[in-house]
Amino acid sequence: MSSYEPLYIDYLIYFNRDQDYFECHEVLEELWLEQDRDPFYKGLLQIAVGLYHFRNQNLRGGRMMLQSSVELLEHYPDRTKGIELGELVEEVKRLVSGLAGPESQHFPYKDLTIRIWDETLTSAFQERSKELKPNIPQRRSPTRGRIYEEKMKAMQQANNFGENQN
Repeated sequence: MSSYEPLYIDYLIYFNRDQDYFECHEVLEELWLEQDRDPFYKGLLQIAVGLYHFRNQNLRGGRMMLQSSVELLEHYPDRTKGIELGELVEEVKRLVSGLAGPESQHFPYKDLTIRIWDETLTSAFQERSKELKPNIPQRRSPTRGRIYEEKMKAMQQANNFGENQN
């Protein structure tokens, strides 16, 4: 049994295996709220959100999120919660620097990988990867919460209405 939170493991899978930064945000936000808004999880959340924005050509939003993540995470030990956090923070700093430069619109997008150093976390990652299916296609908007539920209910009612008309 892993000592790591299952949602943390899911985050790492979505980040490293799928580069699904939207889903990273979804799963880690849940853990962040459960863990009393732990700044470590907030920093990892912001990396995913920053990469999501950068990938989708929102360079300013990407830079702002990535910069904020650096400010939250750079004070943690280089090895934290089973990952090489120091390496990750340095990579994020390079992205921030490129996105802040005068030629930021030409700065190439790059996915990042979070290197896992702890064998227990690596094992948990590998086991959970067998169960956790990638989202294909990747989602681009929230599918949780009241607004989503209301939208789904309205669509279901519209479908039922259409079927009853035939």
